[in-house]
Amino acid sequence: MLVTVLVVAGTAVGAVLATMGGKPATAGQAAGVPRPGPTPSKLTGPVVPMLGASADGGGRPIRVPVARASAAASTAARATKPASVSPLRGLKQAGLLVVAPFSLSSRVRAAVASRPGVTGTEPIEAAKIKINGAFTAVLGVNPSSFRSYAAPSTAASSKLWQGVASGGVAVSYTMGTLDKLSLGGQVTVSGRQQQRLPVVAFGTVGIGGVDAVVSDSVARSLGMPARNAIVVSAPPDQVASLAARIKAVLPRGASVEPLVTEVTRPGGPSPVGTIPGTAAGSGAMTAAQLTVALKAAESRRGLPYVWGAAGPSSFDCSGLVQWSFAQAGIRMPRVAADQARTGPAVPVSQLQPGDLLFYHTDPTAPGYISHVAIYLGSGWMIQAPQPGMDVEVVPASLGSQFAGAIRVYPRIALGLAGGLA
Repeated sequence: MLVTVLVVAGTAVGAVLATMGGKPATAGQAAGVPRPGPTPSKLTGPVVPMLGASADGGGRPIRVPVARASAAASTAARATKPASVSPLRGLKQAGLLVVAPFSLSSRVRAAVASRPGVTGTEPIEAAKIKINGAFTAVLGVNPSSFRSYAAPSTAASSKLWQGVASGGVAVSYTMGTLDKLSLGGQVTVSGRQQQRLPVVAFGTVGIGGVDAVVSDSVARSLGMPARNAIVVSAPPDQVASLAARIKAVLPRGASVEPLVTEVTRPGGPSPVGTIPGTAAGSGAMTAAQLTVALKAAESRRGLPYVWGAAGPSSFDCSGLVQWSFAQAGIRMPRVAADQARTGPAVPVSQLQPGDLLFYHTDPTAPGYISHVAIYLGSGWMIQAPQPGMDVEVVPASLGSQFAGAIRVYPRIALGLAGGLA
């Protein structure tokens, strides 16, 4: 079966299936980390080249790349004209996700919606299925109602949601660009059934690890369980306590956990650093664990970047982090937005080797974490940058795309990564 229900464990909702394990190679290892003179103190270039136009500093919605109607319609036999989609009526913060390997009844949905503190609920389909052969976290949604829970720029794009309603798939800007998908072209989507779907837009949902959205009717035709998940909106300061209240009304086999979402409102929590109320566990990694993780990362220098890869011979940015820390016995969540919650925030002035550096590189969701690197000390970091490039050691970039840094706490990381396939 090619449909895997999204695992909700901590904020690791959108994790792509990853192969973990293997040992650092001993033959042909890269040379040691450079020992420069003065620590780089200013931006020497972006962490990865910007994938599009710069983010609008005024907070206004950024135009989401959408396929021309003629191109999308020519590849979608079911779409003879744009579907009707309701206009956007305000934004809601997606704070929690309830998910189960079965359809959730109307009684369960009503019980969740009635919990004190819940400000909105939206039933959806949520599963990991294959797009062009790679497992991808996909949501099936009602475009008219779900758009309010998406990142602002994506929510505002009526053409994107019309394309989804007409039978197409909208993928995240990062996936579309790094996986070299063709806007207006087709991808093969494989669940219990396989279909060719047109890529109608590049627009990030704003939920950690979710890289594709289809309509609920398409999701069900692919074999995703009908309404097996619920997106819950709640004030950020109530998310942790609300999770416990919701869990009490769920059937056996269903789970609820906080989402890592794009920060869109003044006073909201930072996307970098532990979620308020998260226990600090037993503290940071030991010196021995840090040494193993850093040596493991460094041993991967020169290996290729591959979208969705997590080692041992190819990596994307978060895959390099997950694999390297696994060699030290530290279990990490799979995607960068989730890894940003695996420990407390660290000021730049207090950076230490092994800290993780996070970046905003998606112009359609400028508040969302979409890239991660490992700090090596002395002003250097190691990263898996983008397709066509290899794992590299470069000066740490602290410019306009820098979102912040964290120090990994193993018990927090384990809680966020638990249950990943």
